[in-house]
Amino acid sequence: MSEHHSHNHSHSHNIVLTNINKAFVIGIILNLLYVIIQVVIGFQIKSLSLLSDAGHNFLDVAGLGLSMIAFKLMRSKATKKYTYGYRKASILISLFNAMILLVSIGAIGYEAIFRFANPQPIPGVIIAVIASIGIVINGVSAFFFFKDKEKDINIKSAFLHLLSDALVSLGLVVGGIIIYYTHWFWIDPFLSIIICLVIIASTWRLLKDSLRLTLDGVPENIDLEKVKEAALEIRGIKSIHHIHVWAISTTENAMTAHLVINDDVNTEKLQVIKKRFRHQMEHENIYHITLETEYSDYENTKC
Repeated sequence: MSEHHSHNHSHSHNIVLTNINKAFVIGIILNLLYVIIQVVIGFQIKSLSLLSDAGHNFLDVAGLGLSMIAFKLMRSKATKKYTYGYRKASILISLFNAMILLVSIGAIGYEAIFRFANPQPIPGVIIAVIASIGIVINGVSAFFFFKDKEKDINIKSAFLHLLSDALVSLGLVVGGIIIYYTHWFWIDPFLSIIICLVIIASTWRLLKDSLRLTLDGVPENIDLEKVKEAALEIRGIKSIHHIHVWAISTTENAMTAHLVINDDVNTEKLQVIKKRFRHQMEHENIYHITLETEYSDYENTKC
């Protein structure tokens, strides 16, 4: 029986995202400037919708900052007490970001319900103009994350933050135009509730993915049946059991497993089998692998 630890770091799992840090910086700066504009104008025209949206955007700026910190932590080195470094923090931050999104949506929903009961006159044109600026800022910021949003849940979180802001701004533009021409002040909270429902639908999945990875569940892109099939396709492997797959960061997965080897496999062939199996697992986005091997006669004796 033998044990082998594989720490084969490749470019495919260590995602080379040369523009991501730049994207985070641009997104934070643009959105922080927009928050300042919303607060100043919101107080001047006494618009609760602009002020509440400014609060929502400020939470998103904080979320972007946390996501950027997560990427820094993912490159942290292992220590004696933290053998994977602080990479797991990227998963905790993605969970926290999802919670921030839901809390901010709840705040908007609460404000919308309040405004239904107490509609207040607001200058539709000014709101539409300020919200249009928000669409441009959040649209441009989200564009930087669009290409890589499926590669990492923190990038996806940042994209959803910015997309939700753009949708909220779009709702405010439509509401501002309608209010200007009709004076139907209930349109603003009505659109806010619709936008909240749309954002919840996309955020809920992010929350579930983050929570599953936090609890060391099998990552969504990993199929244990495919892992078993890949092992059994290799000549010399009789069976595989005790498979455990979990995420050590939002981009890196680890696995432990027991391989049952045919009796006629010698030490040299065993190393070839392990190497081939590790290569197969790289295609399943698993790079940190610990394998324990046992021969079939041992398994039969144990049974």
